[in-house]
Amino acid sequence: MGKTLTVSDSWSRRDFLRSAAGGIAAGGASAVIPHPMRPLQPLPARSRWAAKPVAIASANGLRGVQKAFDMLMQGADTLDAVIEGVKIQELDPNDTTVGYGGLPNRDGVVQLDASCMHGPTKRAGAVGCLENIKTPSEVAKLVLKYTNHIFLVGEGAKKFALSYGFKEEDLLTPESRQAWLRWRANLNPEDDYLDVPETETMIVRPTGTINCSAVTPGGDLSSVTTTAGLAFKIPGRVGDSAVVGAGQYCDNEVGAAGSTGRGESNIKVCGGFLTVDNMRRGMKPTDACLESLKRVIATTEPRLLDARGRPKFGLIFYGVNKRGEFGAASLYPGRYAAHDGTDAKLHDTAHVFEQT
Repeated sequence: MGKTLTVSDSWSRRDFLRSAAGGIAAGGASAVIPHPMRPLQPLPARSRWAAKPVAIASANGLRGVQKAFDMLMQGADTLDAVIEGVKIQELDPNDTTVGYGGLPNRDGVVQLDASCMHGPTKRAGAVGCLENIKTPSEVAKLVLKYTNHIFLVGEGAKKFALSYGFKEEDLLTPESRQAWLRWRANLNPEDDYLDVPETETMIVRPTGTINCSAVTPGGDLSSVTTTAGLAFKIPGRVGDSAVVGAGQYCDNEVGAAGSTGRGESNIKVCGGFLTVDNMRRGMKPTDACLESLKRVIATTEPRLLDARGRPKFGLIFYGVNKRGEFGAASLYPGRYAAHDGTDAKLHDTAHVFEQT
């Protein structure tokens, strides 16, 4: 969305909008409206660090954890750091599961979901079925920061974003549109669409998301999850990413957790909250994630299980505790991204089942 502006938390919504209006008057309708970040704070002396600083994300967040970690070490607020991290994917048209270029719903419309939590202030924000706005994570942050609400959806969420200077844009890229057309052409042999030739590769309803959580040297935590949701979904479908307590959850006294994969299965167990609660009971992050997956398996209806009783879908949980310990677990072998002070790299998840 452009360059951010450092402002004081004491700014009111009226101050913000007055500044935004001034920017529009000065630069015209195409002017970039900055979105506020908390001012940088000096880091405590290393001997007084309360935690090992860490940024953890899904596997598509390798660039995101680098960005988030760099910001943490510059004294940025933990929520600002994770939001800037996931925005890399939201703005990348080549990531067809998040933000701009995300695969559309059944009607060819890109609808985005996101939620976030800020540990130090114990606040949350979320948006669902947001259309024509590239960075739903930023909109969720503004819901958190400037309203007494938590969750805005649909047209109301878009109007809220536009009132804060976001630009309405077409999120459907030529590539994602072509994928949707190929999917639609193979819906039913009895309809009026032509079948795609068998030699042409079909894209089959992928799911994809980015989750990112971080802890500062001072021990403050935040989390965010953002997604384009299930490809070719029923219009209006909202997955777990926008649901606080499912797609992500943060408790500044314990830790933060999030997920990617089949949202409906995660919503039923409130997986983000459950994983943090497992850490509250003393589990390490990886063990906490595995325990949440056991609950998912136990609550999965038979139609979604294979002949051996294993889920026919994927789901990954990611967690970090207040000390900076981190880990992730998946139903089947997977990977995740993390930066723990050495470098940003991919790690193998712990997993419940082997792939074959």
